[in-house]
Amino acid sequence: MINRQDIDLSRADWRKSTHSTAQGENCVEVVRMDSHVAVRDSKCPDGPILILRHQEWSAFLAEIR
Repeated sequence: MINRQDIDLSRADWRKSTHSTAQGENCVEVVRMDSHVAVRDSKCPDGPILILRHQEWSAFLAEIR
């Protein structure tokens, strides 16, 4: 398991999906790092963050497509 405290997200360049609406509602934000991808809810940026390894992120994206 990846511990969030082990990964510095203080300077993360969070990005919203290009499929997000202009109002920005119901969006997730993603930041790609060297070995991980972090995902959070745009409405709650200080809330929980999901951190995945690149291969887990790729599998997730393949499944939802």
